[in-house]
Amino acid sequence: MIVNRLLIIAGVVLLFSALAIVYSKYYSRLIFIDIQKQEKALDQYEVEWGQMRLELTMLEEQNRLELVAKDELKLVMPLREKIIYLKP
Repeated sequence: MIVNRLLIIAGVVLLFSALAIVYSKYYSRLIFIDIQKQEKALDQYEVEWGQMRLELTMLEEQNRLELVAKDELKLVMPLREKIIYLKP
């Protein structure tokens, strides 16, 4: 009688521990998938960051050229009506 109860209790404990293992494996896989998604997003953000830095560098270079043209070469922007556009 006591042995039967101990076996039933051991079986229930074993069942719950097996279910806990299955749940923890499932949850760890979900977390791993989420980590992979976050790493992919991070890679995309790093690419965008690099593109923005390149664009900023180009804009700074254009600004520097404009300042050199104005200050050192004393060039001025012509009036809008004086600009001639050529079609290719």
